[in-house]
Amino acid sequence: MTADGAEPLLRAERVDVVRDGRYLLRGVSMAVLPGEHWAVLGANGAGKTTLLALLGAVSHPTRGEVRVLGRQLGRVDLRELRSYLGHVNPRHPLRSPLTLRQVVLTGVTNSIELFPRWQPTGQQAAHADALIATLGIAHRAEAPWPTLSQGERGRALIARALMPAPRLLLLDEPATGLDLTAREQLLASLDDLRLRHPELASVLVTHHLEELPASTTHALLLRDGETVAAGPVAEVLTTELVSACFRHPIRITRDEGRWAATAAARGPAR
Repeated sequence: MTADGAEPLLRAERVDVVRDGRYLLRGVSMAVLPGEHWAVLGANGAGKTTLLALLGAVSHPTRGEVRVLGRQLGRVDLRELRSYLGHVNPRHPLRSPLTLRQVVLTGVTNSIELFPRWQPTGQQAAHADALIATLGIAHRAEAPWPTLSQGERGRALIARALMPAPRLLLLDEPATGLDLTAREQLLASLDDLRLRHPELASVLVTHHLEELPASTTHALLLRDGETVAAGPVAEVLTTELVSACFRHPIRITRDEGRWAATAAARGPAR
């Protein structure tokens, strides 16, 4: 609990994950409070996916403690705990031609396909339509999944994850495969969503600073499974720290709330 009495929705304390004698994470700690929006960044193999699996109650740490929504991993049913989280995976394994609206409604049942003979309540249907509108895809609500662009699918999956009204949203590289227009539409939708739901917290994993919404509040930099820096985004996403994280001289700039990374002209990263 923080000084103002807020209880973290997520807390990891000195977490190690070891597989086949190799450390995937070593001594990683973070705490996510309501209304905070974290970015987890690092090169490929830095441990981002491993950390997200812990935060999403998919796996257990080898050592250390992870609490998700106040419940300690290892002392709770993971399947039940996952039902309280909004987890967005852009590699959604849908095989049937459900409409966008139907895919969003599968968030109620936490299933990939619609259950036979299942029908949403009027309240659930209205909630789905409201989320679809918030994410700017109402004009595509009845379009079959195979006809949707990757960007439209990404926004639909965020709406799906929000159907159970979770307090925490986990986004695993949501801009993967998007062109420039689709990426900007997705990020604008996330900014709007966070404005409309001020108590919602989120963790977004990426290795591209250009894929961070302007509403990002905190960041964690990982390198080889260890924390380079963690804390308020203005203190963490600096030229020095990002260069150290990626082992390459990178100049970080921010304009109108958005970040850009370019190769620095001089000076090796430490």
